[in-house]
Amino acid sequence: MGLLVDGKWTDRWYDTKKSGGRFVRQESSFRDHVTADGSSGYPVEAGRYHLYVSFACPWAHRTLIFRALKGLTETITVSVVSPHMLEEGWTFEPYPGSTSDPINSATRLHQVYTAAKSDYTGRVTVPILWDKREGTIVNNESAEIIRMLNTEFEALATQELPDMYPADLRDEIDEVNDEVYNNVNNGVYRCGFATTQEAYEEAFDALFGTLDRLEARLGNGRYLVGNRLTEADWRLLPTLLRFDPVYVGHFKCNKRRIADYPNLGNYTRDLFQVPGVAGTLNLDHIKTHYYGSHGTINPTRVVPKGPEIDFAEPHDRHRFTAS
Repeated sequence: MGLLVDGKWTDRWYDTKKSGGRFVRQESSFRDHVTADGSSGYPVEAGRYHLYVSFACPWAHRTLIFRALKGLTETITVSVVSPHMLEEGWTFEPYPGSTSDPINSATRLHQVYTAAKSDYTGRVTVPILWDKREGTIVNNESAEIIRMLNTEFEALATQELPDMYPADLRDEIDEVNDEVYNNVNNGVYRCGFATTQEAYEEAFDALFGTLDRLEARLGNGRYLVGNRLTEADWRLLPTLLRFDPVYVGHFKCNKRRIADYPNLGNYTRDLFQVPGVAGTLNLDHIKTHYYGSHGTINPTRVVPKGPEIDFAEPHDRHRFTAS
């Protein structure tokens, strides 16, 4: 794991000394937008945009889910990095389920960043939304990419999907997203990458406090907001899918498993069984990445064989009436 400094690759782990042992995530750097009317300079066009993703990464997983749900798989092409993220960061080395890079012919993902900005400084992350025509990165912030897929690409969508960020629910969605991002999506990393006991316990308590509140919330409805599927559900799901296979052990998030929460466990299976979602999950990439890439956490890089999880098992969320 590393970063680019003035366009030069540096193999460097996160420095938590300045933050009291706390993991602090770098903000995304490319924040342009594709718009349906083209007013941003990046108009919606079939075949123009390309996603760079990792099947292992929960942030990238969001974009794959929206791409599948909207029926944009033919409109937006995809490259998938190898699950191993070692001294050279994300790479396109051969691995089952991974691909090459037909757009930039990169062998290392950091080469895609420097193709867009030769003197780029920062972490090299996925997802990346790439503009083939302009030859640059449009955006590398997953929360913004999924909103583009939700609204701006509507004219090219082949699947009818209700608006996942409806105006009447936005305040509540934003409130849920805020807590889920800080304490769950990023919270598991704050547990796993903490380098002091205090920082770890602080993140651990916040994580399970939020999971307990989500469990209670889902006792009153099938979904998180408005008793209908929204962006809030799809932002939470990738973390839930990785929780028991990886975060419980590897990141020491071991107070409870998602399987131990009746509502969250059933909710996870419910969302996974929405048509199109199952094809976006690759547990081999997920486990291989986390256990095999974080040498400071798992120096042996041994990947556990378990647990056995079947997200396709029946669930009882149908007892709630969706509006």
